[in-house]
Amino acid sequence: MSKGLHRAHNFLGSALPSRRFLMPTAVSAVLCLFSLGGCAQTSRADFSPPPGGETVSVTVRVPKDLAANTMRVMYRSEKCPISRSDGDGKRYEIDGAHAIEIQPKRQGQSDLYEARLPRDGGGTCQWKLSNVTFGVHYESTSQFGQEVEFSGGGEIIAVFDHNMPQQRSMYGFDNVAGDIVIKEEYFPWVSEIFLNGHRKVVEIFGRQKFLTYRSLSARKVLFEPMLNSNLVVKTIGIKSMGTGEKAENIYPDGTREFSNSDPNIERLREMVDK
Repeated sequence: MSKGLHRAHNFLGSALPSRRFLMPTAVSAVLCLFSLGGCAQTSRADFSPPPGGETVSVTVRVPKDLAANTMRVMYRSEKCPISRSDGDGKRYEIDGAHAIEIQPKRQGQSDLYEARLPRDGGGTCQWKLSNVTFGVHYESTSQFGQEVEFSGGGEIIAVFDHNMPQQRSMYGFDNVAGDIVIKEEYFPWVSEIFLNGHRKVVEIFGRQKFLTYRSLSARKVLFEPMLNSNLVVKTIGIKSMGTGEKAENIYPDGTREFSNSDPNIERLREMVDK
């Protein structure tokens, strides 16, 4: 390896903020989105999983009113690295990256949607399964009013190696031994936003917009989101900056709070069994 060139398996790029911008200063969680500029370095023909190889079953149980996302699957290769330069002009390498999309298939007439992901992607680069991003979304938002846009939430990232995924949150990973089983509670969150134009959005609101799990030995991943469709929380955003105005969160029981934060997930959970 030449001078100034080193391996950096777990570094993929620079960070960008995310979540709901009802106020620019009120961001509850920082999402780091990583650029994989080398994803297109190989042709799809080079990706050729050997028949009969080991697979990982990834399944989501889809609640009423929701639909399964297309799964975004990442494979990595030590054999075909990507060269990068840091801020000082020094070069380094990361494992090569090859992204594919897979549509999960409904299992009979059930609410289960599954895809089987080959661990070995084959090809001259010897691609290996690295991670998958999957989850649920609103198939229609008409129940929340006209021109309401879906703004995310209800996603899972399952990581199967030591590389960092394309996106990660400040909360890091939940490390799991063996199979990954996720049961999470969610609530519809409708926000009316006035800054930079007027719009309404709905999010599948939970502990985080997406959750990240890592297991080096998982053969099955099961995600069971529990959507409390009858418990809709609403937020009315601020209309101007620099006035000390706060957004208003309106809970399903009619209580209101003025805050620069997301709705209180624990307060919502307390309403589930009432």
